[in-house]
Amino acid sequence: MNVLIVGAGGRCHAIALALSKSKYVSEIYCAPGNAGIAQIATLVPIKETDVEALKAFAIKQKIDLTVVGPEMALAAGIVDEFNAAGLKIFGPTKKAAEIETSKSYAKDLMKKYHIPTASYEVFTDYEKAINYVRGHSLPIVLKYDGLAAGKGVVIATTLEEAEETLKDMLIDEEFGSSSVVIEDYLEGPEFSFMCFVSNDKVYPMEVSQDHKRAYDNDLGPNTGGMGAYSGVPIINDSDKEYALKHIMEPTALALMAEGRPFKGVLYGGLMKTKDGIKVIEFNARFGDPETEVVLPKLKNDLFEVFCDIIDRNKVELTFDPMYYLGVVLASKGYPSSYEKGFLIEGLNDVNGIVYHMGTKEDGGKYYTNGGRVLIVVAKGKTLLEAQQNANLEVSKIKCNNLYHRTDIGHRSL
Repeated sequence: MNVLIVGAGGRCHAIALALSKSKYVSEIYCAPGNAGIAQIATLVPIKETDVEALKAFAIKQKIDLTVVGPEMALAAGIVDEFNAAGLKIFGPTKKAAEIETSKSYAKDLMKKYHIPTASYEVFTDYEKAINYVRGHSLPIVLKYDGLAAGKGVVIATTLEEAEETLKDMLIDEEFGSSSVVIEDYLEGPEFSFMCFVSNDKVYPMEVSQDHKRAYDNDLGPNTGGMGAYSGVPIINDSDKEYALKHIMEPTALALMAEGRPFKGVLYGGLMKTKDGIKVIEFNARFGDPETEVVLPKLKNDLFEVFCDIIDRNKVELTFDPMYYLGVVLASKGYPSSYEKGFLIEGLNDVNGIVYHMGTKEDGGKYYTNGGRVLIVVAKGKTLLEAQQNANLEVSKIKCNNLYHRTDIGHRSL
């Protein structure tokens, strides 16, 4: 079978590596891919949002299954176009993906169907928004109502910070013209709960926990994610069961009721508060970097799972009970401005999985080519062992312009 993966980062490298182990898969293509993915797939120089070019390629190459990685491709309507052309594709339609691409749609859906989340209001006017903030206690959460590569959320702890953020979002339109969701600040440990969803059927994966802040001890600016781990000891079996029965399954049914049946991966960004588990946000695809620690645990043939979800066949998932932990190596300066083109050495010395996030290859050598560059994943019988193993393997990689956190997993240790 020929498979096309749409996307370029570490998430797509993890999907590609898992699919490369399938007994059904003979050829993998990735558009546009990256230098790491090139080790196991043929790279295709097509942008992830160029739906017409991707469709033409899938027809020409007789692609049996297309898998969508990033949200931008979903927002561009790739699944709708492929479905209309009779091409098999894993991912939700543009309408179903609005649960991620529109924060206000997601909040309104949760409100209508009584899915637990923080209280909120939606604003397009700066003065009305800042007046609302002035009437509420701080901190308060400000969310750009659209796609912002995981960085469109600010927890404002002062009125000045709220004013500056709302000015960026509503007046200067930092992420493009849109609205802002303002919601109550919730406290408690966050976790990521990804599920394979086939209309009304929801099949949970192992939970994981992302680390958004740039530096150790959860300090510094928000990033796309500096590491993750799966098994999460602070989230117990009853927490998972509650999240499945009161959040993930009702959301799948709500989308069906709204005429937006969901097929793909539904990602619940959840928080365990003193008042129970609540939704922080939904994503309509595999999380990044969570995928890089969850997919290695999956024992099933991933190609088979994708096809069963599309064809509405029953799925039984099994996972490795070991703990998996991934540490991201990022360019110095990330998430702000950073330089590219620095030589990376020691990759062959790593005893674990190295997923490429932003690299380029030249003459058999690898160079930095993005904000997040690599993620190194190791496993252990305990979370502490997994953390120690991952940090040991990271230390083998040499590059003059990379930094990383050393405390991934600390919230459960």
